[in-house]
Amino acid sequence: MSHAWSGSRLDLHIAPHPAGGRRSGLESALREAIHQGRLPAGTVLPSTRGLAAELGLSRGTVTAAYGQLVEEGYLTTRPGSGTAVAELPRRVTVADPPAPEPSPPRHDLRPGHPDVAAFPTRAWLAATRRVLTRARPEVFGAGDPQGRIELRRALAGYLGRTRGVVTTPGRIVITSGYYQGLGLLSGVLAAGGARTAAVEDPGHNLYRDVIRRAGLTPLPLPVDGRGARTDVLGREADAVFLTPSHQYPTGVPLRPGRRRAVCAWARSTGGLVVEDDYDGEYRYDRQPVGALQGVAPEHVVYCGTASKTLAPALRLAWMVLPPHLVGPMVLAKRRADQYTESLGQLVLADLITTHAYDRHVRAARMRYRRRRELLVTRAAAHPRLAVQGVPAGLHTLVTLPADGPAEDDVLAVCVRRGLALRGLTELHHDRAGRPQGLLIGFAAPSERAYPGALDALFDVLASEVPTGSTQPDQLSGT
Repeated sequence: MSHAWSGSRLDLHIAPHPAGGRRSGLESALREAIHQGRLPAGTVLPSTRGLAAELGLSRGTVTAAYGQLVEEGYLTTRPGSGTAVAELPRRVTVADPPAPEPSPPRHDLRPGHPDVAAFPTRAWLAATRRVLTRARPEVFGAGDPQGRIELRRALAGYLGRTRGVVTTPGRIVITSGYYQGLGLLSGVLAAGGARTAAVEDPGHNLYRDVIRRAGLTPLPLPVDGRGARTDVLGREADAVFLTPSHQYPTGVPLRPGRRRAVCAWARSTGGLVVEDDYDGEYRYDRQPVGALQGVAPEHVVYCGTASKTLAPALRLAWMVLPPHLVGPMVLAKRRADQYTESLGQLVLADLITTHAYDRHVRAARMRYRRRRELLVTRAAAHPRLAVQGVPAGLHTLVTLPADGPAEDDVLAVCVRRGLALRGLTELHHDRAGRPQGLLIGFAAPSERAYPGALDALFDVLASEVPTGSTQPDQLSGT
């Protein structure tokens, strides 16, 4: 029979071994718990009186068992501090190998990662206090698979005001991150008869895999200096997935003629446009172009996320849907995980309605603009590197010269120097013969760490990319 002892120090689950006497059974159970790691070094054990009462043993039996384990080195006692588990030599066996822990990179320059050190902790705490102070009991119960109405209302106003999105709260579905939303939407489209989806080439390979697993066949849609080639879309595609404000990874926006072309394609074929506005808040040279959804709200799904503006750990994203997709998406969300965590939704809604969210985004926009400018200045000193794309987002694509070192070799040196970033070729549907480059994120390092990260990066590039007059390949029109 097992017992859980509840006292002033800890809860202790002990099952004395039935074999042998009561004292030896207790000793064996404690030894086993210590060896298994259930009682780690430093754990303070219950008093002899308390454990004896719980287990139905005499206090003398427990005292004797503790004393024996102290002599064997399993326990230690100090006057006034009680009895605690001793530090034992680590025993490594074949069944218990040491677990290797990958060390984090010294410099995180991965694309798409925000500066989480700048998370608005004070504003989040203040919003949390307000939410909890006025929260009704139902807030702590099961949530709505469509998302909290408070957040959907706040988003409807915010997206219309800042991104030109045309919506009502009833057309918004909250998901646990864009990754989940993309998978659910792709599954809904496949269940409704869709078979193929045009996907930007190059584009995010992780999301390409999500679409494929949901039952859609990705069709490569070429990207050039004017964005995705929406002008060549045909009837073979049932949907098209785009990053029109800041194409990932090239950094070019979808030009007006191609925006009109994709909307005309959707109207004439009944196809669906899925707009990933992953970093639409961050345009540094002028006001960002409005969302594509505002031009054709009945044919475009607008996708946004708090991962780039606040932190990925929040797992909060949203989709603005044409009316006919709201019901199927809510059903898919309910089947996936019932609902997204509610308190975070309410806190974000408070941040938006009090405009604390706007203030945070404005501050981040200024900070990231300075960082990108420093990156571009440093790259200008290397004539064989070319910075691509418009001043926007959280990353910059730097292409490598065609007659220079291989992208994989440069990345390998970066890894050895503690630098984390990403290569361009893996983002193509077929990487053979594609232009080579580096996606350099400028948002993730803290303000203090960022200059050192650039120093380390350009030390690698200076040693790996020889100087010369030949210019690297560039994306036309950027």
